[in-house]
Amino acid sequence: MSAVTLLGTYAPVPGLVGQIKALGELRVVTRNGPLAFHRSADGMPEGPEFDLAQRFATQLGVRLKITPLDSFADIYAALTSGRAHLAAAALKVPEAPIPGILFAPPYERVREHLIYLRGERRPQSLADIGNGDLQVAAGSTHAHTLYSAGQSIPGLVWIENASTDTQVMLDQVADGTIDYTLADSAEFALAHALHPDLRVAFDLPDARSLAWAVSARHPDFLGAVTDYFSQIRSNGELTAIVQRYYNRAENVAFVGPRGFLREMQNRLPLYRKWFEEAAAASHEDWRLLAAISYQESKWDPSAASPTGAKGLMQLTRDTARESDVQNPDDPRQSIFGGARYFERVLAKIPTHVPEPDRTWFALAAYNIGFGHLEDARVLAQKAGRNPDSWQDVREFLPLLAQERWYAQTQNGYAQGWEPVHYVDNVRGYRDMLEWAWGPNTASLN
Repeated sequence: MSAVTLLGTYAPVPGLVGQIKALGELRVVTRNGPLAFHRSADGMPEGPEFDLAQRFATQLGVRLKITPLDSFADIYAALTSGRAHLAAAALKVPEAPIPGILFAPPYERVREHLIYLRGERRPQSLADIGNGDLQVAAGSTHAHTLYSAGQSIPGLVWIENASTDTQVMLDQVADGTIDYTLADSAEFALAHALHPDLRVAFDLPDARSLAWAVSARHPDFLGAVTDYFSQIRSNGELTAIVQRYYNRAENVAFVGPRGFLREMQNRLPLYRKWFEEAAAASHEDWRLLAAISYQESKWDPSAASPTGAKGLMQLTRDTARESDVQNPDDPRQSIFGGARYFERVLAKIPTHVPEPDRTWFALAAYNIGFGHLEDARVLAQKAGRNPDSWQDVREFLPLLAQERWYAQTQNGYAQGWEPVHYVDNVRGYRDMLEWAWGPNTASLN
């Protein structure tokens, strides 16, 4: 074959975007956690990085394969080795370049705050900490911030805790165990939803940028990522995702007896018959179903959450489909669908678990998902506690929000404090319904 023929048959290797389209798959590495990727109560993937990556994959016309890894070192290694196309893991752009890695333009800026508890002394600067107990997670960006600040503040003293993370530090400030910690604005937003008495004393001087990373071998792909973020920034999708995850607190607050009794008189009579019918069909107490519904929607059929849950029982698209609900906004369909869904959740709880603990477990799983509940039961058992006791397991559920603990579990991060509040609230509402109608009122008369 002549050289001219060989040249005529040569086809250039496509860029990475072309390779991804030919493969039909965008391979993304991430981290398991609240600011990147985790599983919802119904087992579906969610998180700001997942949402952003899913939209990018859809734009490319390919499916998304997202893989959580244990460390940032593993993430960067996956990029440089070619095992992943990009990293979407709430990465903070480092001051010094990382060999073989390119960062896209920032999609979010986070500031570091000094956090204290409302009512305690508020320092005006790091130099004003004095003898206060300032602690941060060892190896964190906050520890690096303190090292830099310590060069110009000779008296600055802090403790680096190697066995915990920033969310635990924030918990400890909230309960008075320590005086201060550092947290970025996204971390603080998550903690403030649980601990409203946490306060920002002051901001540290420099903001940090969050960005995606790609291999330095593919600068063309970096251009595609840059164009994607420019597009979703201009059409408002980026802002919507950031607000959904960083600026939203889940509604798990308990409504006091006065508010509950008012709605019990005004709204419950509209739906009570359907609660009773659904309870009879699922062999459940109608007051428990009504209490779940009040916790979910305050008996408002038009209620909707930022995560897409709708109706009296706040069914997601997937749970509605699994429960044969065509229209989640329809009160009767929502009640019957929620009852069927709760019945399936209850059936997953081992029958050897005694009542009422089995019901409390089912309520927790209804809120957070069965997989996360099982993770907490496993942690309790490993600690020598009773995995069949709600009182024991409820102590381990909040640990699922701490990396030290969720890294040991099968299903990863979860906002584990929510099911604890959820169960307490539903029990309280059910008790008030029993007070109003008596403990054995379950007939359809």
